[in-house]
Amino acid sequence: MSTARTVLITGGNRGIGRSIAEEFIAQGHRVAVTVRSGSGPDGSLSVVADVTDPSSLDKAFAEVEEKLGPIEVLVANAGITRDTLLMRMTDEEFEEVINTNLNGVFRVLRRATKGMIKARFGRVILIGSVVGLLGSAGQVNYSAAKSALVGMARSVTRELGARGITANVVAPGFIDTDMTAELPEAQQEDYKKRIPAGRFAAPQEVAKVVAWLAGDDAAYISGAVIPVDGGLGMGH
Repeated sequence: MSTARTVLITGGNRGIGRSIAEEFIAQGHRVAVTVRSGSGPDGSLSVVADVTDPSSLDKAFAEVEEKLGPIEVLVANAGITRDTLLMRMTDEEFEEVINTNLNGVFRVLRRATKGMIKARFGRVILIGSVVGLLGSAGQVNYSAAKSALVGMARSVTRELGARGITANVVAPGFIDTDMTAELPEAQQEDYKKRIPAGRFAAPQEVAKVVAWLAGDDAAYISGAVIPVDGGLGMGH
């Protein structure tokens, strides 16, 4: 069992974020999740925040710090998609995805690392995607934002590595969530053919990797991209 930590997960009310929150709770950590609506799993503190709104983040951080203590583990998971082919993609569809999936991570990261620097301890885990390095037709905006997280984690590692802070990217492939369940059956089968493992991942399989990275056993891993994709993005 790793030391019990205060963990903040952005976008922790559904999908992968919710599974990550459940895993940290099961391991005995103090867990807060940011939500835009709804709430996180039982045993978590839900705080309303929008990663595109700095003042809402300040309020959320203040509440978490007051109730659970300084944030020691940050999991930046909140993200959106606006998929469409490049030729049809509007400025708004590009900028909206960048503002949430990249600028939003920057805002959360800047705020969370203040306490980590003081404590000389921190774990930053950015939830990327296999498409960040593999690319994906119809996702120029999303893949650009996700690949940028790699540079972000590596720069944070160089800036803050000497202060006991690690920063890594977990890059999931196709995961069994509401989002993939909505895909037509034929499309799901087509995707599975491309994945060497021949199946989608359970969200828990991503959550366990994230929790391990946050723990004491992964203290010397930083600036890494850890794929959880069944081999889909190999060589990237």
